[in-house]
Amino acid sequence: MSATTPETPTGTATTPTAPATAPTAPDTTATAPATPRTVTGFLAARPVWLAGVLATLAGAVVTEAFALGARAAGVPMEAASPGATEAAGIPVGGFFGGVVFWSVAGIVLAVALARWARRPARTFTVTTVALTALSLAGPAVAPHTAVSTQVVLAVSHVVAAAVIIPLLARRLPGTRR
Repeated sequence: MSATTPETPTGTATTPTAPATAPTAPDTTATAPATPRTVTGFLAARPVWLAGVLATLAGAVVTEAFALGARAAGVPMEAASPGATEAAGIPVGGFFGGVVFWSVAGIVLAVALARWARRPARTFTVTTVALTALSLAGPAVAPHTAVSTQVVLAVSHVVAAAVIIPLLARRLPGTRR
C-alpha cells in the first residue's frame, strides 16, 4: 500500500476523497419558541439605579463630545430660555451637566417601573422615547438662538437618548412576575 492510499480496518484500500467543503450556515428560517428575556452582560449583575448611573455617565460623555465637535465646527453655543431677552453662552461641560440632571428622572422612572410595571423594559422604552420627542420642542422654540445651535441642541437630546435608553432598558426585565 502506498502512503496516499490508507487501509481500512478490514485491510481493503480506500482512495482519498476531496477535502470536505466548508460547513454551510444553519437554516435560520425556523423560528424558535419564545423564551423569557434574560439580562446578560456587565450591567446584568448591577442594581437598576447603578446601571442608570453608568448609562447616564456614558450618555453625558458622548453628548458632551458631540457638543465639543459642534463647537469646533463653529456652531455658536449661545441659547436663550423662553422669556429671555438675549441668549447666554452654553459653557463647556454644560451638555454633560444637563444630561446628568435630566437623567435622574429617568433613573427614578426605571427603578419604579422595575418594581411595579408588568413589562418594565417596554414601558420604560416607550415612555422615554416619547419624552425625548417632547424634549425636542425646547430647542425648536428657543428665542434669540441661531438655527445651527437649535439643531445641535435637538440632536444632542437624541444622542443622549440613543446611548442611555437602550443601556438602561436592557437592564430592566422584560416582564415582571
